[in-house]
Amino acid sequence: MRVTTHKQDVLVWDMPVRVFHWLLVISFAGAWLTAESEAQQMLHYAFGYSACALVLFRLVWGVMGTRYARFTQFIKGPNNTWHHIKLLLTSKGSLRFGSNLGHNPAGALAMISLMVLVMLIGISGYWIVKDFYGDFMSEAHETIANITLGVVIIHVLAAVIMSFMQKENLVKAMVTGKKQGTPSQAIRGPLNLVGILLILAWAYLMFLFYTGAMASLTQ
Repeated sequence: MRVTTHKQDVLVWDMPVRVFHWLLVISFAGAWLTAESEAQQMLHYAFGYSACALVLFRLVWGVMGTRYARFTQFIKGPNNTWHHIKLLLTSKGSLRFGSNLGHNPAGALAMISLMVLVMLIGISGYWIVKDFYGDFMSEAHETIANITLGVVIIHVLAAVIMSFMQKENLVKAMVTGKKQGTPSQAIRGPLNLVGILLILAWAYLMFLFYTGAMASLTQ
C-alpha cells in the first residue's frame, strides 16, 4: 500500500478548539476593558464568568476531544518542556517543532498557564463579590489579571515568531483549523455541531450573567 508523504493542508484543530480559543480571547478582552467601569459591571461579570466556563469546557474536551485537542497529545514533563524551550533558539528546534502539528510543549505550557490564571481571576472575582478578604482580594484579582495579560502578550509574540520559524501562519491555522502535514496526520472531522453548541452556550451564559439571572455569583 502506498503512503502519501507529500505535505498539504490537513485539518488539525477541530471547531470546538478554535471556538474555545477565540471566545476566550473575546471574554478576556471584554473583561479587561470593562474592569474599571461601574456602569458595565454586569458585563464585566458576564465576560469573566463565561471565560471560566470556557476553561471548564476545555478541560472536558482535553479528555474527550479529537487527537490534537487531547492533553495526552501535548502535555509533557518539565524536563521535556524546558528542553523544547531551549531549542527554540536553534534552527534544529524550529524543524522539530514543525514536525509536530499539535501544540509543542512550550505552547502547551502557555495554554495551561492561561487556563489556570483565568480560573484564578474568576475565583478571586467571586470572592470580591462576596466580600471575602477585603482589599487584599481586590489587589490579588488585579495582579492576577495583569499577569494574565503578560502571558497573553508572550503567547501572541511566540505565535508570531514560531510562524516565521516554521514558515506557516499559526494564527491563520487557529482560524481555518488547517496546517501543513500529511493526510495520515489529519483528524477525521471538524465537529462543527459541537462548536456551534459551544457558541450558543457561551452566548446564553453571557445573557444570564448580564441580566442578573445568576444572582448568586454577581451579588
